[in-house]
Amino acid sequence: MAEPNILLDALLDRAGLSRAGLARQLNGRDSELRYDHASVARWIRDHAIPRQPVPLMICQIISDRLGVPVTTADIGMAHPDHHEAPTAARLVDRAAAVWRGDRTGQHPTRPLTGPHAVAPLWEWEHPPDDEDLTRPGGPHRVDPADITRLRAARTRYQEMYRRVGGVPVRARVVDTLTGQATPLLRAAYDNNRGRDLFQATAGLAALAGVCAYDANRQALAQRHLLTALRLAKASGDRALGAYIVSVMATQALHLRDYRITVQYAQAALHTSGPVISRALAADLHSLAGKAYARMHDTTGSHHHLRHAETLAARLDTTSGPAEVSYIHPGLIETQVAEALRRLGDLTAARSYAEESVRTAATTHLRGQVHRQAGLTLVLTAQGDLDQAVHTGHHMLDKLTGMESGRLTDRIRQVTAALQPHATQPAVAQLLDRAHHHTTDPTGP
Repeated sequence: MAEPNILLDALLDRAGLSRAGLARQLNGRDSELRYDHASVARWIRDHAIPRQPVPLMICQIISDRLGVPVTTADIGMAHPDHHEAPTAARLVDRAAAVWRGDRTGQHPTRPLTGPHAVAPLWEWEHPPDDEDLTRPGGPHRVDPADITRLRAARTRYQEMYRRVGGVPVRARVVDTLTGQATPLLRAAYDNNRGRDLFQATAGLAALAGVCAYDANRQALAQRHLLTALRLAKASGDRALGAYIVSVMATQALHLRDYRITVQYAQAALHTSGPVISRALAADLHSLAGKAYARMHDTTGSHHHLRHAETLAARLDTTSGPAEVSYIHPGLIETQVAEALRRLGDLTAARSYAEESVRTAATTHLRGQVHRQAGLTLVLTAQGDLDQAVHTGHHMLDKLTGMESGRLTDRIRQVTAALQPHATQPAVAQLLDRAHHHTTDPTGP
């Protein structure tokens, strides 16, 4: 099944054209055409492309309504080999289409893989950069208070996400992107104000991606993250871009695309250079270490884990973009423990996992659940079932009120590991308690 044409749908909405209205205008321009609302619906739903000159006619009709030039790429009907130099205006239109598509349920169904997943990373790493974001005219001139409100919204929703999970928070973030960020991006601003606006919007868009990822909407999460990465590049904030790539690496690890996980992590480390914080660099190295561990590459894993530990020893959580505030003391130990468990080094894994739990009070609730789950898995692998059950109950104590696909996955890992020991009463009791947490809150 093809992805829906969210670009055409968004432009029709912006132009105030219904599907039937577009069909009537096309038929009025060429008496041989016999289109109706169902024809336009098929172009949007199935991303079907009518024969020329119809796409050019659609561009002209929308252009006349909006008063700006519209290309076949803008309406999602360009030839597959067609490539246009990115512009700030087209970036805004594409971003708005992604956010509107989330609100209207027009979600992509398959994450990009292979070269298609790497191409946006290459674009972020290399020139051309956006030299001037100045946008004259418009119904409103952006002021610093507008940008402050966007940043405050991201901070507020990030805290909500950490307390209750991405399932209930995603819609609020997307509503802010469509209702507040999009009109501002289409307002008037000079270059400096524009860069601040794009940076603040990128932070919100990245959080939309995190929430979609947590809600098991992986293709949608990827589109949000790629949109955020492009906005971050336009803003000129390399550190923010590196953070977004780290989230993309986390998602790739979840999707078991380990080579791309490493590629993302190494690209973020290389491209960001000295602007990247030690905290984020440590996290990126730990992600690469985990990916190599899952590929059973002990040498590659240990190489990155050593770098992660060295950086974690000098962790400075006050530097870097606000988005990396999730990196608290003990997080890197959590990641290292996971990698060592995969490599079968259970004694060392337990030591790191216990340290991560010891420092867990410094982090948010969902981070505490992840740490408790990591230690439970190590203890179960070692056969220390009494301690595993004890830690497992602490893990479940933290889950009340959270709706998170990723935490559901984590609980499933723990219950699957303990299931062979279900004949023991203490284990059976924990499994029974965990049962209602293993129902995916995101639905089918």
